[in-house]
Amino acid sequence: MQTHTISWNGHRLDLGRRTLIMGVVNVTPDSFSDGGKFYSYKDAVAQGLKLTEEGADIIDIGGESTRPYSDEVPEEEEIRRVVPVIKELSGQIAIPISIDTTKAGVARQAIEAGASIVNDISALRFDDEMAGTVSYYEVPVILMHMLGTPKTMQVAPKYDNIVQKIKTFLEKAVKRAEKGQIRRSKVILDPGIGFGKTVENNFELIDRLDEFQTLGLPILIGPSRKSFIRNLLKKKNGNNIFPDSQMLETGTQAAVAAAILRGAHIIRVHDVANTFATVKIIDAIKGA
Repeated sequence: MQTHTISWNGHRLDLGRRTLIMGVVNVTPDSFSDGGKFYSYKDAVAQGLKLTEEGADIIDIGGESTRPYSDEVPEEEEIRRVVPVIKELSGQIAIPISIDTTKAGVARQAIEAGASIVNDISALRFDDEMAGTVSYYEVPVILMHMLGTPKTMQVAPKYDNIVQKIKTFLEKAVKRAEKGQIRRSKVILDPGIGFGKTVENNFELIDRLDEFQTLGLPILIGPSRKSFIRNLLKKKNGNNIFPDSQMLETGTQAAVAAAILRGAHIIRVHDVANTFATVKIIDAIKGA
């Protein structure tokens, strides 16, 4: 297992010595994963504090749903949703806060409010100013693979060799970051589970996650409550499975365990308490 250390602005992530947990707070009315439970400022702040207490190492805050076929949210609205939450949380928790956005304007406002990581699902492709923003503030950036945009990504995705295709994409994304004066030592990679992949693609990606180690950078993976788990379980159950159902959470934890065993450094999830237990056990098995 490769180890990496990212130090910046009073924060430090030791990656690979143990698996880190990123807790998700969606400040959106239409999230696929929690149905808008944390859309209000009060509920979002409370959820961020709860996830921190349960053992999160990073809190990831997003103000735009990236579910398949979703529409883009105007920058002003995204800022209105996330900035007050980040400002309040940053004054109460010591762990890093990540801003999940593809817009440089949102990233700037979020960092000024207290965020210290940029999680860009577009891998710096949607906003020409994003690389410069990340570089200026000297914060880490998460670069993710996605086909097209959230609105188009699930329209018949197809790959000849999915791992090689994604590795090539991520290599180009790293070069894009370096060209924008972002230090390689501050880059984290995400193969993009559920973003332009079939059910089978997602399972294959988790099974072959160790092949991304050749890129020499930390790997983040986000299988939590994704439709590939839901669709597989639905075939067996015969009924629709809701985002907060126990069956879906059990399926998520199975995917989390497999991802850790295949070399994931950071797991992005909605249920930190259950993931904390999974991580403890799987890390102990790996270290035995």
